[in-house]
Amino acid sequence: MVWPFGNAYEPEKDIPDLSGKVILVTGGNTGLGKESCLQLAKHQPKEIFLAARTPSKAESAIAEIKKAVPNATISFLQLDLTSFKSIENAATEFKNRSQRLDILLNNAGIMATPYSKTAEGYEIQFGTNHMGHALLTKLLLPTLLKTAEEANSDVRVVNLSSEGHRMAPSGGIIFDQDKAESYGTWARYGCAKLANILHARALEKRYPQLTCTALHPGVIQTDLFASAQQSTAVIRWGMYAFGGIFMQNVAQGARNQLWACTAPKAEVAKGYYWTPVGKKSAGSGWAKNEILADKLWDYTEEEFKKHGY
Repeated sequence: MVWPFGNAYEPEKDIPDLSGKVILVTGGNTGLGKESCLQLAKHQPKEIFLAARTPSKAESAIAEIKKAVPNATISFLQLDLTSFKSIENAATEFKNRSQRLDILLNNAGIMATPYSKTAEGYEIQFGTNHMGHALLTKLLLPTLLKTAEEANSDVRVVNLSSEGHRMAPSGGIIFDQDKAESYGTWARYGCAKLANILHARALEKRYPQLTCTALHPGVIQTDLFASAQQSTAVIRWGMYAFGGIFMQNVAQGARNQLWACTAPKAEVAKGYYWTPVGKKSAGSGWAKNEILADKLWDYTEEEFKKHGY
């Protein structure tokens, strides 16, 4: 099944042999991340690092995956994307445990949450979905680039975005984070998801030896959707507006990110944003704006410098 068009893609038969590859998946304890870990584990990667905030939930997910794939080599990496210190610790632990990284799947995210801030003072959705993943990617970049130096390498950074990026406010990105509270939750979400696309574009521009892309998984019946249903009427309305006849289950929803991680490199490298499954999209006008991508990159790097990264 595809959503609602795009390429036929069956992870069981279309994911190639992953022998020797090391994979890191953020938010791997639930939903799309967990399903991605499960399907990737079936194809013999050297190791999968399941990054998540809560040890008990991560270990439970790992146990379920190993029950389905007994020979899977999969381990927990503690990561809280709302804290730069936690991200630094996770990157350090990863580099102590692995000398290579072939696939970084920046899967974790939050959606339409009430206003709050991360430990470093960023609006919670922008801070988690963009700043957290951008810092993790930056700290793992030496390992990614080292892996890319090998013959026949195929190193990928895949960011989960959303068609919700089209709800970003005028200007696209809220650079003045002190004013973020004045925007609605969906505008803040749109900003964060737009940033995921622009970050992938800017990263590949600067490091063409990597294949970097972003994608929309579809509208999925995950814990994210379930939690949003318990929120305000405005948020519930937005979820149902996005849902409708295109609602998918988790196994279907994970296909686009699995495609981006494992489809032929030459095909994935053709685009910076994909809708299900493997359907090239330009995204919104702001997503196409290379000047904005460069501005976001510069802003993000300057923010990291302020915090010593």
